[in-house]
Amino acid sequence: GLVKGASEGAAILNDVSSLYGSEKSIKVVSSLGLPIILTHMQGIPENMQDNPTYNAAPFDIFDWLETRVLDCQKSGIMSKKIIIDPGIGFGKTLNHNIEILSNLGIFHGLGCPICIGVSRKSFIGNLGKENNPKRRLAGSLAAMLHCVKEGVQIIRVHDVKETVQALSVYRSIKQ
Repeated sequence: GLVKGASEGAAILNDVSSLYGSEKSIKVVSSLGLPIILTHMQGIPENMQDNPTYNAAPFDIFDWLETRVLDCQKSGIMSKKIIIDPGIGFGKTLNHNIEILSNLGIFHGLGCPICIGVSRKSFIGNLGKENNPKRRLAGSLAAMLHCVKEGVQIIRVHDVKETVQALSVYRSIKQ
């Protein structure tokens, strides 16, 4: 996957396993020299939502990401190529997601750009009582604007046109 993506012109690599999927992953990414997004996920996609537990979600995730960033740096991935993602919805309950979003500022302490995906996530559906992910635009935009206000540099979205419009208005007002 990672090599294929790079050979097909990917500018940024993304790995929801944070390069734990294969023993060779870190070396491959190091040799490719492309930026990598390290996403926190408790468990694997098949069981991540079974019973996620944390002592304090934001701080546990910070510690986990800090260890992973250091492992990647020791394996030759340049610091400036590492992007972190606290993994909203990846092995987290509604309360965990809210705790993380309420404490996004701590992740700047890792010294890496932050990427986050809140678009259409189930926590928005739970809060807004909307089962259909395609009807979660308003909540997605609200969560995205919060992330931007907290200094998140990269946002994953589904509704690009609407997100660009919301950001344009937000930035105009902020200036």
